[in-house]
Amino acid sequence: MVKTVLVYSMGEVIGDGLIKLPFIAGLRAAFPDTRITWCAAKGETVYAGALKAVIEGYVDEILTVRPTGAGAFDILPWVQPFGGRRFDLVIDTQENLRRSAVARRATTGAFVSAAALARVKDWPEAVTDRLARLLALASNGQGAPKPIILANPDAFEAARTLLPEGPTYVGLAPGAGGQDKRWPLERYIALAHHVEKTGATPVFFFGPDEVEDAARTRREVPAARFPEHDRRDAYPHVKGPLLVIALASRLSAAVANDAGPGHMMAAGGAPLLSLQKDARKAVKFRPAAVRLEMLVAGDYGDVMAALPSEAVEAALARLMSE
Repeated sequence: MVKTVLVYSMGEVIGDGLIKLPFIAGLRAAFPDTRITWCAAKGETVYAGALKAVIEGYVDEILTVRPTGAGAFDILPWVQPFGGRRFDLVIDTQENLRRSAVARRATTGAFVSAAALARVKDWPEAVTDRLARLLALASNGQGAPKPIILANPDAFEAARTLLPEGPTYVGLAPGAGGQDKRWPLERYIALAHHVEKTGATPVFFFGPDEVEDAARTRREVPAARFPEHDRRDAYPHVKGPLLVIALASRLSAAVANDAGPGHMMAAGGAPLLSLQKDARKAVKFRPAAVRLEMLVAGDYGDVMAALPSEAVEAALARLMSE
């Protein structure tokens, strides 16, 4: 019986952390009574910071105390990685063979290694598929990625207050880290009007640096919802990724650029239409949505604006009809 699991990674910034959430949810479902330890070998992970509240109930411990394999000499036989601790199962998610050898020393039982699997011909390109394969191997085929179900009851109450029962909600996230990754705001506004004509209610998600875009959208789509900004709930401490992931559970579908909000909505269980600029990145960093449509601007031209509204509307309609 597996009583302890170590998941071995180098660490997570926000993008990595969001992509891995469905893997974490699937891991907990496969091992409901097991103590799960997450090792961020380089010492930093958003699971100890911005996403700490999101993984509550899924990961029991974050391990960052070295030696953890990140150091050049951690491979030496007299070094005791992880403080000499041992685990029934070790899942190595990184692909460096030297570090993998260090992680292997921590197991008393099974060892599943991306570093070894990356050398085989059919190793998937998509990060989400790689994690899914590791999970399936670690659980004898029983485990699969799942949407995160938040343990924080306040998060669900906030989401229910901000997006109450009744309307059909469609999430729209026009932002992205770089302007070149953004489908034009006016297209999102036009899409919101299209959503309204179908009888659904558009719900916009804007980051703290997108105040002007949010103000323009509010003027042009006055009936839309802006739940992150129009706070009329009793849970102001629920914010950031925790709030977006909770709100995702209220959405019938969502449209987002290649950026954090899309991964948050996918992690929360919303069917997602992902608008991507680059085909290679679209494959490797594909969101782990329960249902996913992807459109790549490169199939139509050199910039995101080349992606036609008609294609987006058709993809959204397919997503909502399933």
